[in-house]
Amino acid sequence: MNVKDLLNLDGKIILVTGGAGLYGKCIVEGLAEAGGTVITASRNLENGQKVAADFRSRGYDVYALKVDQADHDSVLTLKEEIKKHFGRLDVFVNNSVARPMKGYDAPIENFAESMRVNATGMMDIVREMGNLMGESGGGSIINISSMMGMYGPDLSNYEGTDMGTPSPDYFFHRAGIINLTRYLARVLADKKIRVNSVSPGGFFNHQPERFLENYCKKVPVGRMANNDDIKGVMVLLASDAGAYINGENILMDGGMHA
Repeated sequence: MNVKDLLNLDGKIILVTGGAGLYGKCIVEGLAEAGGTVITASRNLENGQKVAADFRSRGYDVYALKVDQADHDSVLTLKEEIKKHFGRLDVFVNNSVARPMKGYDAPIENFAESMRVNATGMMDIVREMGNLMGESGGGSIINISSMMGMYGPDLSNYEGTDMGTPSPDYFFHRAGIINLTRYLARVLADKKIRVNSVSPGGFFNHQPERFLENYCKKVPVGRMANNDDIKGVMVLLASDAGAYINGENILMDGGMHA
């Protein structure tokens, strides 16, 4: 098959949670550009609808639905709405993450809330969307992790800034999702579902100048990630071009950890 056909997502129904966020918008855009019908879902339906409307105005097939992944009934409602309006699910990008903990010394109750959303809630939505995908004949689950799930924090990046210490819950959950990916690749194989994860590095978002200087000098390509950097790997894993990639975690950090 021609490689352009392998990468084509025409006819694919794709769910992206957290599609209105920094990386989320890039993911939605890339999958839509490749021809997919993309549904963005998050707690803030209004933001999702604005994102979807913007993409539709540019000719892309993007829609918005509401979900609170920490609420089982909300997850089930999303599942039924996808079945009702789109008929099936071919790709699920598990991208949503809550950030209730603001640093090492944050109240322990914030860690518990993070577990409720980012561990229990995340497992709930992955399992329900995996079941829907299985009913549809299989597909691809792509978990969004982080390079921070693979390595400890480089505190020198924060020298000379007031950004504080990174939050421990984020490192905990992003690491866990990588090994959960390997688990799911085995467990969901009989449903013809491939499961992979992507671990992006830092995304440029007008961080303090000192942070950018500290960070970028450690990256061989000399910069933080931009809007286009994650698109290619997402289309690869969502499409038939990635049909033999399963149970993998792809580090996307510009060579920072080479």
